[in-house]
Amino acid sequence: MPRQASHPPASAAPLTRSAAPSYLDELRRQQGHLQRTSTAERVAEVLRDQITAGGLLPGDRLAEDGIAAALQVSRNTLREAFRLLSHERLLVHELNRGVFVRALRVQDVRELYQLRRLLECGVLRQLKDGIGPLTAAEQAVRQGERAADQDRWPDVGTANMYFHQALVALAGSARVDDVMRGLLAELRLVFAVMTNPQNFHKPYLARNREILERLQLGRGPEATELLDSYLRDAERQLIQAYNSDGHVPRM
Repeated sequence: MPRQASHPPASAAPLTRSAAPSYLDELRRQQGHLQRTSTAERVAEVLRDQITAGGLLPGDRLAEDGIAAALQVSRNTLREAFRLLSHERLLVHELNRGVFVRALRVQDVRELYQLRRLLECGVLRQLKDGIGPLTAAEQAVRQGERAADQDRWPDVGTANMYFHQALVALAGSARVDDVMRGLLAELRLVFAVMTNPQNFHKPYLARNREILERLQLGRGPEATELLDSYLRDAERQLIQAYNSDGHVPRM
């Protein structure tokens, strides 16, 4: 099924989508993971993953018919999933227009990065009894480096998020992991404002590698300081991008 044209709400910034598989095609591939008794939470997870991976962008309209058919779920189940994602601030319902992927504002960027510092740096600071396995973090760093070598910069952004997810997973807490998953989906909506993903993501590849190496050496406090500086720099870049784009909504 061809992708339906997006009709972003008036508050959303117009975005240029690079050539990529339709998110509906990806949803069809996910259909096998959904049983006939699938819950709205599982459907919401699939859609959230598409937002995190960049398959759905700010201002995209979510067509009920296409998504329900792709996932083979009822409209009631899908609407409940929409409701859940709206509570997570990922979707917004426009009266008489439909459901759209939310376009974030400058204040959202500030709040998200404040939460990132509290969460990610807090996890590293509490690793007093030794750092857990770093396999997932190392795989994410390598994935990002391979994607960069192949000029797949949106994939570099995805690998970057997997790296930070792996850092938070060191806490060994399912609750913390759940918070981070929702946070990462919102962050993908923030990153959409960066029209040149290569310029944005490339410098952070080496910084991810440096943080990983400090953790591998057992130098948690040094890794925490590097991460804090990293997050503050990224926040400044994103706020600058928002403020320099006249089409991006501001608080």
